[in-house]
Amino acid sequence: MTTYPPDRRDFSRSVPVRLWEDGFAPDPQRYYAALRAQGPIGWAELAPGVPAYVVTERRAALDVLHDEETFSHDPRAWETTVPVDSPVLGMMRWRPNALFADGAAHVRYRTTLIDVFDLVEPHDLRGRVHRAVRLLAARIGPRGEADLVADFSRPLMALVFNDLFGLPDDQGDRLEEGLGKMMEGGAQAAEGEALYAQYVLDVIAAKAAQRGDDLPSWLLDHPAGLTPEEVTWQVFLTLGAGYEPTANLVSNTLSRILGNPEYYSTLTSGARPVMDAVVEVLHHETPLANYGIYYARRPVAFHGVWLRDAVPVVVSYGALGLFAEQEVTHGRHPNDASHLSWGAGAHACPVKQHTLLLVTEAIERLTQWLPDLDPVLPRERLDWRPGPFHRSLTALPVRFSPRTPAPVSTYSPDQPGVRP
Repeated sequence: MTTYPPDRRDFSRSVPVRLWEDGFAPDPQRYYAALRAQGPIGWAELAPGVPAYVVTERRAALDVLHDEETFSHDPRAWETTVPVDSPVLGMMRWRPNALFADGAAHVRYRTTLIDVFDLVEPHDLRGRVHRAVRLLAARIGPRGEADLVADFSRPLMALVFNDLFGLPDDQGDRLEEGLGKMMEGGAQAAEGEALYAQYVLDVIAAKAAQRGDDLPSWLLDHPAGLTPEEVTWQVFLTLGAGYEPTANLVSNTLSRILGNPEYYSTLTSGARPVMDAVVEVLHHETPLANYGIYYARRPVAFHGVWLRDAVPVVVSYGALGLFAEQEVTHGRHPNDASHLSWGAGAHACPVKQHTLLLVTEAIERLTQWLPDLDPVLPRERLDWRPGPFHRSLTALPVRFSPRTPAPVSTYSPDQPGVRP
């Protein structure tokens, strides 16, 4: 029988806050408040029977993010404790890539990602985004109405990432379907993981057979000498981490801008308030709400709680944003640093600037093409997708004056000269 220090809480017999249930998506604040009431670290379930410690206080979060001696990203010991059909395994199982590695292996993987993304020049990425926006605006413009989730933010990411990874535009639906199902969890998680894995395998097979001017080809030829399997899992990580959260960041930001005179009136008159709205989303509605996942290397006392090993320690970026204003009020840290949506420490997001450029350019271009976008529903009536990890709108319906932008060619790797 394990004996715990008398001044440290042990949650093993406590009732967890269930982040997987239906009420979480429409009202996460209530769940975060219940976690925060337990102290800097709360006790939750990510899926039925899958417990986790959830960090809701900034100081504790920074201690997790910076302490590589105490905390690991490797989930393999935890994996042995959960059912093989657990709906969160698709998002949390170990793979040989930068997200799940520590130490020298992590540095090796992370360096290859930084190096290949450094080859994507800002003007080139901007051109890819502009082309994708024009293609989508040409599709929805004549209709006078659209869902900016299904008709814009998600297909936009599919177009841009297919382009970056050297696939034709018509492969976007596969990417969108697989990642969407895997992220939501639930009964369709395993199907989504399989669909997405097959998409990635097809990407690597195509590039192994014939290199191109794209990210997987650059990874295959990187001086670090990654094996094809390692490249596969790097691409698995990069596409997943890039596509889904960035699509959600676009739609969450649009939902704050549209119908809000503080933002939209200045946006359409030529000012640049988009970054302000993006920062507001990262503070209060961050797309990856609960996906800073670590594991104590051994049982340890931490911020008043006795952490067991082989139990996920989740840094809740969503909860941190919710309680940031309270901490600012008490003078604990400056407002411009009050969100940690990009992470911190060794595993901080390596492509922050690429993401910000993509999101801001996409929103600015869309509102230039369709300058009178008008939300059909008030923001408080919008629905959110289920799942413990993300903050993602189900739909964002809008109306606008019908318009037909100039056509733009679809892209195929076999059509030279089409890409910007």
